[in-house]
Amino acid sequence: MMTAKEYLSQAYRLDNRINSKIEQVASLNDLASKCTSTISGMPHNPSGSTSTMADTVDKIIDLQNEINRDIDALVDLKREIVGVIKAVENTEYQTLLEKRYLCFQHWEQIAVDMGYGIDNIFKLHRKALACVVMPESVQ
Repeated sequence: MMTAKEYLSQAYRLDNRINSKIEQVASLNDLASKCTSTISGMPHNPSGSTSTMADTVDKIIDLQNEINRDIDALVDLKREIVGVIKAVENTEYQTLLEKRYLCFQHWEQIAVDMGYGIDNIFKLHRKALACVVMPESVQ
């Protein structure tokens, strides 16, 4: 069974995976453009073999499709997390949970924004997590 913290942290992990895949696409695009400039300056192969370039383009398209699916999943997950956070009655707890699990802010920034010391933010966080009611689909 997943804890409230693990459940709320899913969006952060998914966001990181999306960013990693976006970096991979950028890297593949760089590779493809280098390949294209090298190929265009060379004598043409009579067989017209461009399988390496086609493979790279296929990989880029596959990765972009994967990213789109992940973004859809992230939007759905964030929508669900917003509902879970809004169900917490204490508005201060809601603010803390939103800043941490939807805006991915660091503890120090949350403490400054909310006008608390870091130790108090951690205490507030523990209390806020205790108020989180997990969706039935996760329990």
